[in-house]
Amino acid sequence: MADIMTPALGESVTEATVARWTKKAGEAVRKDEILVELETDKVSLEVAAPSDGVLSEILAGEGDTVEPGTVLGKLSEGAAAAPARSEPKAEAPKAEAPKPTEAPKPAPAPAAEARPAAPSAQRVAAENNLDLSKVAGSGKDGRVTKGDALAALEARASAPAAAPAPAAPRELHEREERVRMTRLRQTIARRLKEAQNSAAMLTTFNEVDMSAVMALRSEYKDVFEKRHGVRLGFMSFFVKACIAALKQVPDVNAEIEGQDIIYKNHYDIGVAVGTEKGLVVPVVRDADQLSLAGVEKAIGDLGKKARDGQLALEDLQGGTFTISNGGVYGSLMSTPILNAPQSGILGMHKIQERPMVVKGQVVVRPMMYLALSYDHRVVDGQGAVTFLVKVKEAIEDPQRLLLDL
Repeated sequence: MADIMTPALGESVTEATVARWTKKAGEAVRKDEILVELETDKVSLEVAAPSDGVLSEILAGEGDTVEPGTVLGKLSEGAAAAPARSEPKAEAPKAEAPKPTEAPKPAPAPAAEARPAAPSAQRVAAENNLDLSKVAGSGKDGRVTKGDALAALEARASAPAAAPAPAAPRELHEREERVRMTRLRQTIARRLKEAQNSAAMLTTFNEVDMSAVMALRSEYKDVFEKRHGVRLGFMSFFVKACIAALKQVPDVNAEIEGQDIIYKNHYDIGVAVGTEKGLVVPVVRDADQLSLAGVEKAIGDLGKKARDGQLALEDLQGGTFTISNGGVYGSLMSTPILNAPQSGILGMHKIQERPMVVKGQVVVRPMMYLALSYDHRVVDGQGAVTFLVKVKEAIEDPQRLLLDL
């Protein structure tokens, strides 16, 4: 017999919730087959079978809170499956033989409210969805006859349509559904509210003409993908533009700890990713040292891990600045909430063609609103506006990124 244990959950994570068992007690399992999924405050974890055998017992049910080292269940190693335990068959009740000193017990009388019906009446009822329990029987001992069933059908057909009944509690219940928040959703809610409560949060806006980046991407996207094995998207340009702006406005790359301001001399950029279970922010490490292709590959790998529920704790920790792209969902403008303890987050939005005045001429340009939410305790208004202007300049003239301007 082997114990199925809760694994180590990572730094600062002390408990998890049992989300789902993939096997039932009595089912055969193979070594390394996933048995149970756990949810922590930050990621989902999968616990695999330590060996071949049968899941003999489940000790922590779905929804239970467990700690590292808690026994989740028992595995009978090397045993064959026991169908009788996983699919219990109902056995016919056995008649108890009377004891020699006792007389046989008489069979219980049928319930008084049960009205016997003739087979022909039962057939009529089955074909016409008729409830015989509401039909008065005229036969012997109250037996419902075929004539009684036919008379009930005739009476039902001639009865006036009943007025619609008021909404029943069952119908009200169908209008609502109460679902317990997942541990990840609870953590998201708590952290977002903590960010609002602790930071002096403010948002400033600007807009950027995407023409240059879109033209550059259109010209080189095929050869870029062929050369690097990854598609050229907009996010890598914004990551590089933000890093250039962070270097000029270091306050946005800082955080408050107690009475100190910690200025970060590295650029670990969090990229918000929406998943079925909620929003997560995996981190692209040392993004300033990566090429555009390197950034795209890192974002692609982290996005896939997020959607597959394979993110590790180290993928989510230590970011210095965050970028959130609501434009993929059609958002035209928003005020993103800080990813504490960071002091800044950039919100990207939908690219929308708008009439713009360029050198005295009205032209149509693909425009995007940018929003920078920042902690006013660290970042002054001038710094926030300067940051957005630097991002705007880099996107509208991508050559500036190559020349480090």
